[in-house]
Amino acid sequence: MELRVLRYFLAVAREENITKAAALLHVTQPTLSRQLMQLEEELGVKLFRRSQYRVVLTDDGMLLRRRAQEIVELADKAERELQHLDAELTGEIAIGCGESVGMTFLSEHIRAFRRLHRQVQFRIYSANADDVKERIEKGLLDMGLLTEPVDIGRYAFLRTPQKDRWGVLLPKEHPLAQKSTVTPNDLLGVPLLLSSRESVRNELAGWFGDTYDKIEVAATFNLILNAANMVKNGVGAALCYDFGNLSDALEFVPLSPKLETGTVLAWKKDQTCSPAADQFLDFLKNAILAFMFSQNGYST
Repeated sequence: MELRVLRYFLAVAREENITKAAALLHVTQPTLSRQLMQLEEELGVKLFRRSQYRVVLTDDGMLLRRRAQEIVELADKAERELQHLDAELTGEIAIGCGESVGMTFLSEHIRAFRRLHRQVQFRIYSANADDVKERIEKGLLDMGLLTEPVDIGRYAFLRTPQKDRWGVLLPKEHPLAQKSTVTPNDLLGVPLLLSSRESVRNELAGWFGDTYDKIEVAATFNLILNAANMVKNGVGAALCYDFGNLSDALEFVPLSPKLETGTVLAWKKDQTCSPAADQFLDFLKNAILAFMFSQNGYST
């Protein structure tokens, strides 16, 4: 199974039309059709259901698309890294990031690192911690910014200095928006939007205590911008981190008792990183050490 043929397959799966895909790939339609038939013969399965106007993936085709995307991404990543093995530090660093105040810390140090190494590019993939970990395991990401609680037993990691503060995101006109903090009892009877991550819901259950079984869950989410949109449109109040001013129509009110979450930058212990990724990790380690010294009254 050639990488070129996988790219052909992905183009047809995306366009759902062999003629359009052939034009994008700069090959003839008969050539592309023949390559797809040979791929089906090689795998012993039907990948497409064909009609007069479009082709649609079968179940086997959908499975191959997921795997083919991963293979092509890995091949492209390896090619980019190998192209940049020269005297000047160059290359790409792929980082998966959850929604966290830790992203501010990371962004500041990406900016500082690029002042020293202008030829290094960063590729940011936004997702929750579980998705980011899966892509690290597959080698699609060099490292990931993960919000706790998260299982990092198999990873090397750096703990970022800041912590995320939990609260509830409400419409400004909501009665609770006028409070300085909200308690578990305040949220009884309020439709709530919770994170879709089970580990996060378990942490929130600990904060709610005995009242957890009495709360009303209206929806779950994995991206705060979607949750904020639901809050604005009256679906419920979102339990989330403090991300600053997401909207002038919304108000963030901290939880009481106080609830905070840490963030770690993690990577596979046995993974061979590119020179750019290795130097960036060293850069972050030194930055975190300097921050810890400054917090304890030492100068660096």
